Amino acid sequence: MRDKSKPSITDVAQEAGVSAMTVSRALRSPEKVSEKTRQRITAVVNRLGYIPDPNASALAAGKTNVIGVIVPSVTNNVFADVLRGVYEVAEGSKWQLQLGNSRYSPLEEERLVQTFLSQRPAGLIISGQDQSETTDSLLKNADCPIVQVMEVGPSPYDMMIGFSHIEASKVATQHLIDMGYQRPGYIAARLDPRSQRRLQGFREEAEKAGLYNPNRVVTTPKPSNVSLGCELVADLLSKAPDTDAILCNNDDLALGALFECQRRNIAVPEQIGICGFNDLEMMAAATPAITSIRTHRLDMGQRAMEMMIGTLQGDAPEEKSIDLGFELIPRESTARRA
Repeated sequence: MRDKSKPSITDVAQEAGVSAMTVSRALRSPEKVSEKTRQRITAVVNRLGYIPDPNASALAAGKTNVIGVIVPSVTNNVFADVLRGVYEVAEGSKWQLQLGNSRYSPLEEERLVQTFLSQRPAGLIISGQDQSETTDSLLKNADCPIVQVMEVGPSPYDMMIGFSHIEASKVATQHLIDMGYQRPGYIAARLDPRSQRRLQGFREEAEKAGLYNPNRVVTTPKPSNVSLGCELVADLLSKAPDTDAILCNNDDLALGALFECQRRNIAVPEQIGICGFNDLEMMAAATPAITSIRTHRLDMGQRAMEMMIGTLQGDAPEEKSIDLGFELIPRESTARRA
């Protein structure tokens, strides 16, 4: 009867006529093994159906070849773009990605970081800079490279790439003022730390112009969607019917704001200007097209992974914190003076 036990690395080595160490090296660092030997080992691995034990590899090498990626959402288009950039750079390399979804929960992020670090990852990519006290301690003591994405700040754990949400919101607010709007409002959902920083930017810029009114700010901890944008604008206009511009903390809400204004026969941009944030594809496709802050999400994911791989290969970037900036994309929805 055929032995149904799983093949071991020793079985592969005997079949390929090499040492177990050579098999291990070929699987973990194929560039260190000649092409002829590597092809022979690969053929045996495929024939025997050998599956390396990641735990054993981690013990032998001190690390796995896994890079953990933790984001607050896998359905949000913003983070989907970042992830696409990360995966594009990782494709074809020896590095494998393990994805964690914190669902905007600091406690879930803490649990994911603990789990990932216990598995001896090669590195971690994590969103933002507002970790819990426990997560903060874990990351400060982590024995692997870390790249924070989506923001820039003064004290990265290791490396960081993103942009300033406060400055981006200030630029959007000033744009509304420059276009002649004098009673700007703000709507926001989810209220994660990045949303709060966008609100901070709006408030600071509106206060500087003497145009800030707390009655024109409507927020909710609910998850963002287009329908919620309609609801928030309805609340805003019930509190402050003279509002003549709305800065939305994301594009879902901006599209909902446009729909609600159209439902009420409020002319955009003549009576109300609308500005979104992130510049998803639907902003240009809407009628009228919606002004938004463009963020470089795909590039962010790509460069974060490049920074990680470079560090793991002994070529760490000279610049540890990279500000990718942002762009204001003015469109019809704020063209009051156009």
